[in-house]
Formats: sequence, structure tokens, C-alpha cells
Amino acid sequence: MTHSESLQYAALRSRARANRFRHSSMAETSELVETDVFPNDVINYLMKIFVGTPPVERWAALDTGSDLIWFQCSPCPQCNPQNAPFFDPKSSSTYVSLPCNSTPCEALPYYYDAQGQLESPKCGTSNECTYYYTYADNTYTMGELANESISFEASDGGQAVAFPNTVFGCGHNNNATYGRSSTGLVGLAQGSLSLVSQMGNVGRKFSYCLPPFGHQSTSKLRFGEDATISGNGVVSTPLITRSDTNFYFLNLEAIVVGRRRVPLTSQSDGNIFIDSGTTLTKLPSSVYNQVEALVKQAIGADQLSFRNIYNHLCYKNASSIQNVPNFMVHFTGEAELSLNRQNLFRYFTSEDSMCFAMIPTEAGGMPVYGNVAHINFEVQYDLDRKKLSFAPAECTKQ
Repeated sequence: MTHSESLQYAALRSRARANRFRHSSMAETSELVETDVFPNDVINYLMKIFVGTPPVERWAALDTGSDLIWFQCSPCPQCNPQNAPFFDPKSSSTYVSLPCNSTPCEALPYYYDAQGQLESPKCGTSNECTYYYTYADNTYTMGELANESISFEASDGGQAVAFPNTVFGCGHNNNATYGRSSTGLVGLAQGSLSLVSQMGNVGRKFSYCLPPFGHQSTSKLRFGEDATISGNGVVSTPLITRSDTNFYFLNLEAIVVGRRRVPLTSQSDGNIFIDSGTTLTKLPSSVYNQVEALVKQAIGADQLSFRNIYNHLCYKNASSIQNVPNFMVHFTGEAELSLNRQNLFRYFTSEDSMCFAMIPTEAGGMPVYGNVAHINFEVQYDLDRKKLSFAPAECTKQ
């Protein structure tokens, strides 16, 4: 895709993903577990992870909005182009296919086939579990479910931290365009197949710091007690779980633009979910319309005339956006976050136009707090205490 096409695809993914609504095979460890995070083009963030024995380095999309871990595997008759070779399960001594009657196979979600019929995971010719995992933006991965060793480099240069018998998808037919640097996806939601669920107690707390898109520096994704963020500026809000989904929900109470407060009518049971795999923030239409009008009034510059399905408020270039107003998001509790221009505007076309990084929901769509709003914040998920914490940070220096 061209740069412009990638930007528009990122916006489309944000819209689509927001519209859909312990078993542990990993060893317990008290060791420090962390890995590098890198901004991938303009769409998402990649994390470094190793798979197989001997371990093979992979960079895969970091996604708190899904569960399955999967990598593109050979043979791959339909795979996305990637810079690294496809993972070859025959080259790993720890790769084991999972049978159809295994617990992980039964944990796979049902899906709709091309005729709209609800289907369950299938059995292959040798009784292996074959999966079809879809995402709300119509991307998908198909392949074989297996056990494999997953590992992370030791931060002190010592022995790597390995988690054997991790359930993952070996994808042989994939349509999930995350850029050539990406080799798959690592789900960090709360389902039994996600990485955090399979890490035992280590995965009950994790944190990341997302650097701005366009920067070449990496930051860190941390697991366990080392993921704790502390000090001045840390604010927290309840992390809300639901029985009908594995997403991480929050209560967004209001948005303040300048001196005007725009409240949300629904403020209980989680009215927005936070997703590292979605680019743009999506707000209820009535709230978005008020917020957009206030931002437009504060900036005062002439906006671009095109208004399409991707963005509603765009300007010619960054220099057009001088009068960025005070912009605060208020979550339940003490969590009041101040967003700056990096969190509020994204380059949208090759002509350097910049667009508001928030869009309205469609009918029935679920609001989502996308990754542009996470930039230069440490974000900590504490699943045992059911708490999400934020702290402003320079993520390029993590």
C-alpha cells in the first residue's frame, strides 16, 4: 500500500474494529519479562517475541483487543508479504499440533462462513485442530492450532525467559495487512488463548509505553511486578470486565475542550474499551459532534473541504493547527488525562494533511480508546486489582 492508503486503512480499521462486539500452559516465572515495542508505519505497534526451538525472532502486532497469538507459517499459499521468512514449524523441535478435542481447540470462537452460517473449528485430515480467526475489520487468519515454546530476551543479557507449550496459531492463509515488518499478531485480551492468560501470574499485570508514529526508537512492554508504574502523575481508573467479551472496558465520564465539558450520558458498566490495536478513538456520535465543533472553533483555521468515512475534521498541514485547545479526557476515579496535538491529530494523506484522530460511532457501534491517544503515556493493566493506570512519559526514552 502507498503511505496514503495505509493511513486510510488505519482509519477504516479503527471504525470497523469498534463495531463488533485459565487455561494456562505456560510456566510460572518470577523473572523479569519485558520486550521491545516499535511503532509500525501509521497503523499499529509491533512487539518482539521469539517462537520455536531454536528460537526465531518475530515482530508481531501488539493487540489488547483480541486473544489469539498467531504467526505466518510455511507453507503459506496465501500470506501477507513480510520482510522476515515465514516461520517453519518443521524446523522447531518443540512444535506440536493440537488435536480437535483439545481444550484450546474447543476455546476457539465460532465464526460465520461465506454463506453466513455459524461454524465451529474444523478437524484436519490427521485430526489436527484447524482454526479460522476473524477480526471486525474483515481481516482473518487460517491455519493450525499448536503448542510451541515462546520466549523473551533477558533484559540483563542473561538466559532468555521461555514459556513452553504456548498455544498459538500457525497461519497458512492470512489476510491481515499490518505492513511488511509484521509477522503476525499477539493477542493480549483476557480470553484463555491470549498471551497474558497463558503466562500465569506473570501476565496478570503488564504495561506498555507507545512512542509517536514516525520515530525509530523502541520502548518497552513489561510483564509482572516490573510492569508497575509509580511516582508523580500516575492516575488510575477501574478496569471493567464483561461476560460477553474479553475486551478491557473503562468508564469515560466526560471530555473537556477548552473550558467546555462534554459529558457522556452512559457512565456505568464500561462505556468504552481500550485497544492498542485500533488507531483512532471512537466516540458516541452525539459526544463526538460536540467535541469536533469545540476543537474546530478553537483552532480557527480553514479546514479541508473533503469529509469522508475516514475522518470528519482535517487541515492542510501541521502548521495549520496552531491553536490546539486544552483537551482532557475524564475517566471514573482520578484518571484525568491531558492530550496534546500528537494524541489528537494524525497525518492522513501523502499531501501531509492532518486529521482529527477521533471519529464518531455508527449505530450500535462500541466506543473505543485507540492507540493514538496512548502515545507518550505509560499504560498499566492490573487484572487482579481490576485497575488501569496512566502516567505521562517520554516513550522514546523508555
